[in-house]
Amino acid sequence: MIDNSETRANREFAASLGLLALIALAPLVVANEYWLGVLVVCMYFALQAVGWNLLAGYTGQMSLAPAAFAMIGAYGTGMMAYRYELPFWIGIPTGILAAALLGWVLGRVALKLSGPYLGLTTLSFAEIARLIIGNSYDITRGDLGLSVPGIFDSRLAYYYLFLVVLVAVQVGVFLTLKSKVGLFLQAIRDDEIAAACRGVPVVRWKVAAFVASSAICGLAGALYAHFAQLISPELGLIMQTGFVISMTVIGGMGTLVGPILGAFLVYLGSEAVRDFGGWHLIVFALLVIVVARFFRDGLWGLVRLRWARRRAPAAQPAIGTR
Repeated sequence: MIDNSETRANREFAASLGLLALIALAPLVVANEYWLGVLVVCMYFALQAVGWNLLAGYTGQMSLAPAAFAMIGAYGTGMMAYRYELPFWIGIPTGILAAALLGWVLGRVALKLSGPYLGLTTLSFAEIARLIIGNSYDITRGDLGLSVPGIFDSRLAYYYLFLVVLVAVQVGVFLTLKSKVGLFLQAIRDDEIAAACRGVPVVRWKVAAFVASSAICGLAGALYAHFAQLISPELGLIMQTGFVISMTVIGGMGTLVGPILGAFLVYLGSEAVRDFGGWHLIVFALLVIVVARFFRDGLWGLVRLRWARRRAPAAQPAIGTR
């Protein structure tokens, strides 16, 4: 049986919905407020991982700025509330728009580059954005942190808000991949020159993917700002981007399930080993190296391989009876 890309995407989407259904049931067994908060943060990272995966996993463009765009989304809604006392339903779209607009500007400049030059450009942008926000005390309060009003009084309400948004984003990414746009993005990833020769406007779709990825990360940051109710430039640290990348790679880069699976496993794992201090970062760095070297498709790839091996013997007798 040929496992073409469309069938594979359908299976991955179904598996991701199954995983999200299990996540929806988690509050039935997790009553502790602290751990509910941890699961909310898992979904915050999952949104960033899904956005980064759309750009890096499906379009083949390496960005080192997902956390920076989450920070921009958080400060977008935070500034609307702190400076102008505007409600969240204006602030959150403002944060998304700010992230998307800066993503468009950066994409127009950076996506004419490739390889390490693209990565270094996005990394430079991320650090510049963080330093500007961190040093603009009169505007953003800098490292003192910016107070953001909450939306709900219950962590359970935030839990299901993040879950609904994550499901909506996942559905949107799936529909995009099923469309002609998804074919263009994956063609660019597989062979940019061949795609251009076939008439695909490469730069246009790379910029579009960059904008979409930035907007998703901005959405994650805007929601997180109202959940945490206090934001700082630390949201844009390169360590945060490293978290997002490790989650995607460990879970399965270029798959629909991997970013969500990786986000929960990595962040829950980091909570479990938090008492060991900075050593947990070394552990995750080693995991990324091992997975990237020996399991290119991540944990979801291992699951898919095991499933294929279990199905293979069933087809063998039919071949032998000819």
